[in-house]
Amino acid sequence: MTDNSIQTFERLESEVRSYCRAFPTVFTTAEGAELTDADGKKYIDFFGGAGALNYGHNHPALREALVDYIQSGGITHSLDMHSAAKRTFLERLEEVLLKPRDMTYKVMFPGPTGTNSVEMALKLARKVTGRHNVVSFTNGFHGMTLGALSVTGNAAKRAGAHLPLNNASQMPFDGYFSRCKASTPTLDYFEHALNDRSSGLDKPAAVILETVQAEGGVNVASVPWLERLGEICKQHEIMLIADDIQVGCGRTGPFFSFERAPAFSPDMICLSKSLSAYGTPLAVVLVRPELDRFNPGEHNGTFRGHNLAFVTATKALEQFWKDDEFSNATKRKGERAWKRFDELTKKHDMCLEHRGLGMIQGVEFPSSDPVDAIMHEAFQRGLVIESAGSHGQVLKLLAPLVIEEDAIDKGMDILEEAFDAVAKSDVGKKAAEAAKG
Repeated sequence: MTDNSIQTFERLESEVRSYCRAFPTVFTTAEGAELTDADGKKYIDFFGGAGALNYGHNHPALREALVDYIQSGGITHSLDMHSAAKRTFLERLEEVLLKPRDMTYKVMFPGPTGTNSVEMALKLARKVTGRHNVVSFTNGFHGMTLGALSVTGNAAKRAGAHLPLNNASQMPFDGYFSRCKASTPTLDYFEHALNDRSSGLDKPAAVILETVQAEGGVNVASVPWLERLGEICKQHEIMLIADDIQVGCGRTGPFFSFERAPAFSPDMICLSKSLSAYGTPLAVVLVRPELDRFNPGEHNGTFRGHNLAFVTATKALEQFWKDDEFSNATKRKGERAWKRFDELTKKHDMCLEHRGLGMIQGVEFPSSDPVDAIMHEAFQRGLVIESAGSHGQVLKLLAPLVIEEDAIDKGMDILEEAFDAVAKSDVGKKAAEAAKG
């Protein structure tokens, strides 16, 4: 047995494991946008911890702040008691994010993960409005707990609940009826249903959405669509919840993914994943002050006071968000990746569409088969990249935002080799035929 053996995992770990099946090696160290396994092989990371590592692996400034805090004897666990680390985090959040954007929110701490923040937001919306129904959108993904699953579109994930998922209604996302995002005004149906008392749509407590659907296949809502949705919610007194868990924290360029739509103003914002900046669990719900109506302890959790995450989150706010330099660099890197992906899709007729925003981009294929094959070929050559979409038919770029531009180029070179290899195979030829049809 070598240090890189996966036998222990196969013998002892549950069959529910998933990512490790696509990347069958034992990773030991990581830095920036590079992973190293037990054999010393290095991999460029185009996956970024499913969006939890926007600032890369083991960023030196974040690591130093975390180690210093631990060595000082700083408190680690504090439930929702006051701590110096939490106070500093709240102050920096206000100073660096909220005030410059003229945003006024109270900060709620749910459990430590994204799905916890979604559950808290849904629960609060129902309390405030006295209504039970929540509207979400086709292909949306909001988490794996029951409330979050009820507003998730993916059939396979919903089936994992093994019971009916109620009190939710799905509406068509922007561009759902066509590849051309502007061809069908999907909000017409939603607005008409709200106005028609015989539509069968119970007036919702809230609408929840990702402005860029990540797991759903990198579907980007247009600015006019977002702003119209916000106006509909305002007119009908429906809470608007922005799920920025995967596409926030700078993924699209600005800190919040909806900043490109000035008139889109959420009542609540769910954040997690890269909020802690270091891969440690942290989630918050930003809530308009007038909606802050939970009684003390009405929503709680043991791991709301994760001070190690407060420390690294604070450092990231100070390090990356006090000016526009980081955001502008992300936009430049996104443009660089976009150019290379565009060249790939034009070169290979097995691809259907390239779409995305900033440093989340996707290439859609007729089925998951060529995507799986490309992922495998890329991994063999030293690149980690994952899939998305309703049936894994979208190859998704989600690299750490700190990735160097030469690493983007090197990763795209590997992807080009993987595309070329698959295009020559039976899988690629079948995909090309399907794409023509």
